Amino acid sequence: MGKKIKKEVEPPPKDVFDPLTIESKKAATVVLMLNSPEEEILAKACEAIYKFALKGEENKATLLQLGAVEPLTKLLTHEDKTVRRNATMIFGILTSNNDVKKLLRELDVMNSVIAQLSPEEEVVIHEFASLCLANMSIEYTGKLQIFQHGALEPLLRLLSSPDPDVKKNSIECIYNLVQELNDLHAEALSVVANCLEDMESMLLIQQTGGLRKFLAFAENSTIPDIQKNAARAIAKAAYDPESRKLFHEQEVEKCLVTLLGSESDGTKVAASQAISAMCENTGSKEFFSTQGIPQLVHLLKSDSEEVREAAALALANLTTSNPANANAAAEADAIEPLISTLSSKRDGAVANAATVLTNMAMQEPLRGAMQSHDVLQALIGPLGSANAVVQSKAALAVAATACDAEARAELRNRGGLEPLVELLHSKNDEVRRYSSQAVMVCAGDEPTAAELCRLGALDILEEINLSVSRKNKFSEAAYNKLLNNNLSLKYSQTGYLSSSNLIGDGFYDYGRINPGTKLLPLKELCLQGPSDQRAVLLINNKSVDVSLPMEDKSSDLSYGRSISSSSSLRGASREKTISRFSTGFGSPTELKSDPTSGRNTVLSKSATKEKGLRKGRGKKEEEKVKEEEEVLAIPKLAGEGSPEKEWYPPPDPDLCTYVYEVTRSILPITNLKEQIELLAKYVAEKMGGRIAKDKLPDFSWELHISELKFQLKSNVIPIGYIKKGIFYHRALLFKALADKIGVGCSLVRGEYGRTWNEVKLLDQSRKGVTGGLPAPEIFIVDLMFHPGALMKLGSREANLYRFL
Repeated sequence: MGKKIKKEVEPPPKDVFDPLTIESKKAATVVLMLNSPEEEILAKACEAIYKFALKGEENKATLLQLGAVEPLTKLLTHEDKTVRRNATMIFGILTSNNDVKKLLRELDVMNSVIAQLSPEEEVVIHEFASLCLANMSIEYTGKLQIFQHGALEPLLRLLSSPDPDVKKNSIECIYNLVQELNDLHAEALSVVANCLEDMESMLLIQQTGGLRKFLAFAENSTIPDIQKNAARAIAKAAYDPESRKLFHEQEVEKCLVTLLGSESDGTKVAASQAISAMCENTGSKEFFSTQGIPQLVHLLKSDSEEVREAAALALANLTTSNPANANAAAEADAIEPLISTLSSKRDGAVANAATVLTNMAMQEPLRGAMQSHDVLQALIGPLGSANAVVQSKAALAVAATACDAEARAELRNRGGLEPLVELLHSKNDEVRRYSSQAVMVCAGDEPTAAELCRLGALDILEEINLSVSRKNKFSEAAYNKLLNNNLSLKYSQTGYLSSSNLIGDGFYDYGRINPGTKLLPLKELCLQGPSDQRAVLLINNKSVDVSLPMEDKSSDLSYGRSISSSSSLRGASREKTISRFSTGFGSPTELKSDPTSGRNTVLSKSATKEKGLRKGRGKKEEEKVKEEEEVLAIPKLAGEGSPEKEWYPPPDPDLCTYVYEVTRSILPITNLKEQIELLAKYVAEKMGGRIAKDKLPDFSWELHISELKFQLKSNVIPIGYIKKGIFYHRALLFKALADKIGVGCSLVRGEYGRTWNEVKLLDQSRKGVTGGLPAPEIFIVDLMFHPGALMKLGSREANLYRFL
């Protein structure tokens, strides 16, 4: 027998016992009743659907599936008030469902719902109609439809309704509408901003009047994000020249100035950035001169660092190459807040403020005002910044403001030169260039130049200039400027002084030194004893003060206390000047004259006078004078025994005499060539006279110099002491005297001790000839073989003089 198969019993259909399904079937039946022509049936059907929808979200979805929404929308405008009321109540409930809201937007029923807000309708209709709109206003498209169909006015009217639910729904809907609007404007502005970057779109917007609407909207809006985004859109588009032109034609500047007054920091920043971009347009720059700059200056005082940075950037762009705007900024009292901004924590703010100050410093009155506010002291901090942009802008500001000795002294005394010199080491080209420029400006006076050299600026610049990739025009100019304010070093390093390099008191010729070698200061050289090294030649036209009581001179004169050469020569006898001269060197009266040299020296005259003075004196008085001379002749190192007194370079009475004599006799001559010739003969006379070429080896100048070293107890010899000099002694004296009387000449060091002077003279044979004057010719002055002779540079005679 086969196995009996057991038949499984299938469970009954789910909807047989499911009460929810049963209600759904009933709902489906009720939905069909919505097509009835009878008002009573429609009213009851709507009431049943309302109750069904109240039970939950699932029922609302069921009604949507059953197709109840579309026939219900038709009932919103039904003639029967009850039907209309019940339909409105249903939509107040159904619109909490997103799918229902979507369908309603497609069916475009906003006019029908909004119509229920009329004053003639019942309060209950107002309640559910406003509820429907509140639900619909949650999403973007619903908000837009509600706004476009004019719902805002009736909703505002319902705020005076006595029913609290009506008020609540109306307020909620209005709030949502205003908040959409914000989002739409923000999104719209983003779209416009992108369109403004495209020139064709920009033109289209401008031609259709949209650009003017856009600007008016941005200017009049009270919503910070809208203002900020509008300003950003303008800034972004304004980087294109054509766009800037269109913006200017639409008077965008007025809009931006208005936005500067916003309460929002973000809007202030965006507006300042837009102004910065618009500054490339000349017309815009002119507009902001009277409107905009005062507001930007006010923003420099903001508590927000970001606002201050943006305002400083706008001012930097406005004042660049625009003196009128720089003046406007100063008139708006920008100097003090700009200097305060130099201490900002934001590098951008510091750099921008430094740029504005640089632009303002181009005008001397403004520069003076800035200096009165201690601008150089404020720039010291930024010079030490770790940010390369800040470093470069601060260095440039120093270059623009340190234009006079007082300002440079302040920078020097405040310790600002150290960080400036340090910037010369920078690997950043711009930092190195601007710091070199600042050093060039600061080297404009001798004290600052000397301090810069002490800090190593000269060595660093020399190293930079040896590099093809690192050097720049300012590094070379700064190096030369430092040398020009330290002629002793320049001559030692380069072996050349031009006619514009005027030798002053305290100049000394140490001899040739190699690049990178330190040149010892004069004081240190004077304090050293004599050696077999080359003598250091000193130029010092300052003479001793003969008016001091005798008891004061033994100490004061050892420091080189000085008076003018004219007063010393006019007010005292020559022998007094000589006998009272003491700088730690031996007295010149002890130096023996050379009767065979053919010179008519002051020393020989002094000796004769002194001998005459001693006649008739008693033995006691003669011994006393001799004792005084011996005391004065005792070698004394400068500064010895008087450490508290300031050190002065040793004076040179004979040089004072030379200057006085050439000033009196040669300076008045109007013919330059004659001046040069006479000065050359004068110098040769004082240094041993004319020397025949074949007699040059017999000219015992080395012994003479050695004797001076021994007698002066130093390697430093004042030039007036030398009575037997050759090429480099005579050329130096000629240059020093020529500079005193305004005769232009250069000093050139050659090889093997040869040194000469070059002068420029016009060809007199061309005098009176029409047409342009020819370039002056260069001549070498003969101070040795035929004193006063002028040898044309490049000629055989000139070459023999220089090299053989």
